[in-house]
Amino acid sequence: MDGSSLKAAQLLEQMRLHLATDAGKELTKKVGLVYQLNIAPKKLGVDEEIYVVDLKKGEVTKGPYQRKPDATFSFTDNDFLGIATGKTNPQMAFIRGAIKIKGSISAAQKFTPDIFPKPAKL
Repeated sequence: MDGSSLKAAQLLEQMRLHLATDAGKELTKKVGLVYQLNIAPKKLGVDEEIYVVDLKKGEVTKGPYQRKPDATFSFTDNDFLGIATGKTNPQMAFIRGAIKIKGSISAAQKFTPDIFPKPAKL
């Protein structure tokens, strides 16, 4: 996941490492869903970088998911970080148009700060 200018890339790298731990393996058993994240530096839909958080296999990869993810999110780098760190309420971000969601709403509702490792420092 090198070569990204997104702050989110650092958090997703931490998540990739976290999923290899026992706590990460528990998370995959509990959630069991695949999320595609389309993260834009500044404006939704412009210069997006795409990541897949696969909580079935327990991995984070760069690039689009080859099949149909359970839910796809589009947001800016800062909005993603706000949600992942618990500083931004995901429902409020959705209501104000900061997040776009495709796919299963029930799967999307399981995308909470709880699935992310607590970052040491970003």
